[in-house]
Amino acid sequence: MTTHLTTHILDASTGVPATGVGVVLADVTGGVVAEGNTDSDGRLALGPEILARGDYALTFATGAYFSSQGVETFYPSATVTFTVTDERHYHVPLLLSPFAYSTYRGS
Repeated sequence: MTTHLTTHILDASTGVPATGVGVVLADVTGGVVAEGNTDSDGRLALGPEILARGDYALTFATGAYFSSQGVETFYPSATVTFTVTDERHYHVPLLLSPFAYSTYRGS
């Protein structure tokens, strides 16, 4: 199955992919569309083949991830809200550290 949305998480504090991070994709109403955990390469494909146009949120369980690493973190979760405007593939990467994160529209 092809998905419309993928993500990739890199733990910038260690320079390796963030494995086993829980990720939830929700629509504008807060309804869960899909959820899963990143693989050994820090990647996850989730959601249907096509997402309807509109606003969505990806919530990353950053606190649980860092806790499993024995690392204190400032963010218990990180939520990235974005807008789907067409049927192109959407890739939303997350660069993560215990006290900061950044994201961008990937390809």
